[in-house]
Amino acid sequence: MGVSGCGKSTVAARAAAALGWSFAEGDDAHPPVNVAAMRSGRALTDDDRWPWLNDLAAWIAGHDAAGRSSVLACSALRRPYRDVLRSGGGRVLFVHLDGPPEVIRSRLAERRGHFMPASLLASQLAALEPLAPDENGLALDLRDPPGALLERLLAHVSDQA
Repeated sequence: MGVSGCGKSTVAARAAAALGWSFAEGDDAHPPVNVAAMRSGRALTDDDRWPWLNDLAAWIAGHDAAGRSSVLACSALRRPYRDVLRSGGGRVLFVHLDGPPEVIRSRLAERRGHFMPASLLASQLAALEPLAPDENGLALDLRDPPGALLERLLAHVSDQA
């Protein structure tokens, strides 16, 4: 989880490959109207997000019902969004890739081909609610290299097994 440009897709895909689990990119599940809104520079509202989050929770539930673990790259910026994702079943671990806005802004400036413009970073940072102590989660510093982030994530998953 984390704002756009934090590295969640990269780390999540590597974690899924290392663990042999299914992987989904939450951005790919956005309906076209959401993508168009973000592409035009309009931040999504909660009403825009609920159907998308419910679809992602259903994906989690499907894997859980089949006895399969999965990895999802998703912003999950607010506690209520994470509550929806948790409703999908099983034990959900959130890994928050967090770091200085200027580092994220720099990454977004260099990124090409993504619908999320750097101009929406401020709205995402304003919406971001860090993990609460009662949430099953791990916060990692996005400034660390992806390999180091993956090592910490895999160690945490191993400790929880």
